[in-house]
Amino acid sequence: MTTKSPEIHTDLEQCVEALLGRVGKKVVIAGGFGRPPHLFNELFRRAKEDPSIQLTIITGASFSRPGGSNDLEKRFLDPFVERVFGNLPELAYVKPYLRGQLPSNIEIVEVFLQAGGFLNNRHAQQNFIYSNFTHWLRDMVEQGCNVFSQMTCRRTVDGRPMYSMSGDAYALDILPRLQALRDLGRPVAVVGQVNEELPFMYNDAMVPPETYDLVLDNPAYSHTLLGPPSPPVDTTDYMIGLNASSLLPDGGTLQIGIGSLGDAITYGCILRQEQNQHYRSLLAEAGILDRFGHIIDEIGGTDSFDKGLYGSTEMFADGFRHLYNHGILKREVYPDVALQRLVNSGKIGRAVTPETLDSLVQAGAVNNRLSCEDVDFLRKFGIFRHDLSFDDGRLRTGTGEEIEADLNDERAAAGIREHCLGEELRGGIVLHAGFFLGPQAMYQQLRGMPEEEAKRICMTDIAYVNQLYGCEEIARLQRQKARFINTTIMVSLLGAACSDGLDDGRKISGVGGQYNFVAMAHALEGARSVLMCRSTRTKGDAVTSNIVWNYGHATIPAHLRDVVVTEYGIAMLRGQREKDVVARLLNIADSRFQEQLLQQAKDAGKIAGDYVIPDQYRNNTPERLQRVADRFRKQGLFPTFPFGTDFTHEELVLSEVLQSLKAKMGSRRALFRTLAGAVGAGLSPPAAAAPYLARMGLDQPRDLKESAVQKLIVAELRNTGHI
Repeated sequence: MTTKSPEIHTDLEQCVEALLGRVGKKVVIAGGFGRPPHLFNELFRRAKEDPSIQLTIITGASFSRPGGSNDLEKRFLDPFVERVFGNLPELAYVKPYLRGQLPSNIEIVEVFLQAGGFLNNRHAQQNFIYSNFTHWLRDMVEQGCNVFSQMTCRRTVDGRPMYSMSGDAYALDILPRLQALRDLGRPVAVVGQVNEELPFMYNDAMVPPETYDLVLDNPAYSHTLLGPPSPPVDTTDYMIGLNASSLLPDGGTLQIGIGSLGDAITYGCILRQEQNQHYRSLLAEAGILDRFGHIIDEIGGTDSFDKGLYGSTEMFADGFRHLYNHGILKREVYPDVALQRLVNSGKIGRAVTPETLDSLVQAGAVNNRLSCEDVDFLRKFGIFRHDLSFDDGRLRTGTGEEIEADLNDERAAAGIREHCLGEELRGGIVLHAGFFLGPQAMYQQLRGMPEEEAKRICMTDIAYVNQLYGCEEIARLQRQKARFINTTIMVSLLGAACSDGLDDGRKISGVGGQYNFVAMAHALEGARSVLMCRSTRTKGDAVTSNIVWNYGHATIPAHLRDVVVTEYGIAMLRGQREKDVVARLLNIADSRFQEQLLQQAKDAGKIAGDYVIPDQYRNNTPERLQRVADRFRKQGLFPTFPFGTDFTHEELVLSEVLQSLKAKMGSRRALFRTLAGAVGAGLSPPAAAAPYLARMGLDQPRDLKESAVQKLIVAELRNTGHI
């Protein structure tokens, strides 16, 4: 933190000039999802033009706008991208980075790659830092970081100008590290770029102006936030999410991530809360209650959430917003050990009563003879009224009563109980998170939240949410019955999980906080790590099992195995013998691969040679699950986009049409049939095709090529039953 007010700049070039003046021409700049693209782009431009500038960008998941590889894809994607991503600037370094064309004085260092996008990019693979996200900021400093930059927003709070780190509050951890370098005389800078689109988040995310050395503040640089559209959720995802949702005990703690599986868990929780009979029927028809009901009874539940859940998560994904809106994310925690302990024990409830004050005194949280600090504490948490004041050992109420602040005095104590108590506890937090990422609707809701409601969300230091060290006592009290739910790619029959890399060493994405949450589940009493894994993957016509005998890369080692969930069920692995781990994972594998996997385990001597998979687990087929899902879809369940979509109806239809055409390109016979249908089409397209053709810009073809493409689209609209 600086000791003086920041330099405020309204001009981008002047701001970057001032930055270079502070740190010199060797710039090692770090930033996450909240990196300011204008600032990064200007630094990149200067380094391209001036080889004497050595620029290292340390970041994660460098964003690039989706783009089509051919004319049809461009016609479909370009209007959608323009609508959803608005004026979000493209990061200028991404295209040369993807093409391997970075200048020699510029390097990109990432700790998390866009999934699968850089497998064959040598620069990305060679400069990748394999760090737990918890340690990312520490490792940035190890890499020589001398500039940290983020988007920020500002507001006057209680008469003081304040900034909010908003969705980038995880970076609070780097500030003392950079200050330590500053104290050693090293040139460093913390730079904020004001973006008026950012929601103003309170609590830990709120920082004073002197947090920043430089601030770029000009409405011209405000822009649409990065907001990936919600993905579709298929039957496999829904079944995995349903199974995982049954492992959540009421009154517990939840961590989930982004994507279709996160949405599926959220949907399962809402179904459990609001359509409980349907929820139980679905678990029964899928065979989950019969085969895994004992696990659900032991560590989860199927009743609605009366006490609710509290979220403690690395990423505030959109699922948490929906859990909040549906009254599930509602268990409040408090940043005080004594108060939280009393809440956990049930001695204090949300409603403030005279017994609330008595319990705090008995626990030693406040004194009988109230001090100024005691009164501040009681006001902060709503136990005393906010309009109460304290002066010279006496309490003054907003209605004029003066009472001795002494609970040992019966008359004073009676007056305090009658005139000073508030109505309900305040300052409760329903969600702690390090950063947020979600669709535009999520940001819109956060921007529109009333202050008191927004204060129930605490964006905070990544070191707080991702581990216990440094905050262990309060974290243990808050994270009751925690379920840390993560996604993995493959699970070995001995319980190791591969989530982020290939066996040849190439990284697909990154470990993120997965390892930390798995390890924390083992360290917290009553907590469980839940790894979700789709049982198979499909490439072309080939289907492969994601439950494997062994794999040459592990993100989570087998000695940290706990709970694994597939679409076919739940495997409890923690503390189990090797033979039982193998048997339980076989029970939730796809039946097409069970015998082969069993034989591999037998060959290795890890399970008895005469072991036979029980009959009740030998019908793990996608067809069976699809039949179950289809029955419930007829009742309105399992929509493709459970929480809405940024795609219009026409775009959803065209997406199916284009995917179908793409698949037919690989089949000569199917393609010929489609082409024949296009050639046989009438001169004028039917009226029903008009909105789809207009969306693709093909309603008035300008040449023979566009006329041919128009007919192809119309033919495929007919083939797929949309016209």
